[in-house]
Amino acid sequence: MFNKTVALQPFADISAYTEGFKIVSAQIGSDGCMYVLLINEIPVRERGMFVQTVLGKTYTYKVLLVEKDYVDEVVFADQQFNYHYVQPLHNRLLLVGARCSYYGAGKYDLNAKVCDFKGNTIREFLLGDGIQSVQVTENGIIWTSYFDEGVFGNNGWDKPVGAQGLVAWDENGNKLYEDQVSDIADCYALNAASDEKVWFYYYTDFWLGCISGGIEQPKVTFINPEISGSSGFCTDGYHFLFDGGYGKHGAYILKKNEKPGSLSEGCKIHFLNEKAEPLVPLTQDFRENRVLFSEGSLLYLVSVEEVV
Repeated sequence: MFNKTVALQPFADISAYTEGFKIVSAQIGSDGCMYVLLINEIPVRERGMFVQTVLGKTYTYKVLLVEKDYVDEVVFADQQFNYHYVQPLHNRLLLVGARCSYYGAGKYDLNAKVCDFKGNTIREFLLGDGIQSVQVTENGIIWTSYFDEGVFGNNGWDKPVGAQGLVAWDENGNKLYEDQVSDIADCYALNAASDEKVWFYYYTDFWLGCISGGIEQPKVTFINPEISGSSGFCTDGYHFLFDGGYGKHGAYILKKNEKPGSLSEGCKIHFLNEKAEPLVPLTQDFRENRVLFSEGSLLYLVSVEEVV
């Protein structure tokens, strides 16, 4: 496997908006805009390990909407829930917390909040505990993937919402689809490329699944990428750029779909920042054919085609 180095230039500098805040996540929306979630203080984990759901004090979140040469911000003050993801949902914003607890019959945290662009809450609903990824399609279908605790249960959930590992919801939190053909113990990666095509990658098989045809008549096919433990991937349908996997996070592998059901051996990709130094991203988000990195207060965006 040969090596290739790719030098990146920043897509945007958000330093003017980050003073007094920490980046939680940076994601690509179905509209092509970048959505950055920030918080004024990272909540302390319970016993130093466990992510809180309802917080003991109020926090201020900020969402940045970032396009080339344009940044807008929405402030959410006095929040007591621990949010980790943000996505556009039609003409609203969707905030989602990765964790939520079950307290008894009909009593549980609502870990999804739909807000307007003035920071007002429109509605809240449940998307389940142990969320690994959240991506919303252009038509407002909310896709959630789950890590092992969301599949097998924790935080009081004996019958987890995400037991199948991959679920699609409507904009009001009604379940539209859940995986029934894969044996997902932990859905490591999700790429909702469009309303008609959604890719996912999961443990224990380490297969790459593709749901095509929409959720009304879904067809699920699989490819063996021969890579273990990748945390994300993007694709143009022929080329696939993967996070390097176990012990190789921060390195990337580019493969091709040259034969049905399998990918090529590929080549290793090493990304450099504008200083010609190895890129060390705080966050990364794979969507359609692109990956978004955040390093410090800079955002970097690169497509599979640019890497090829």
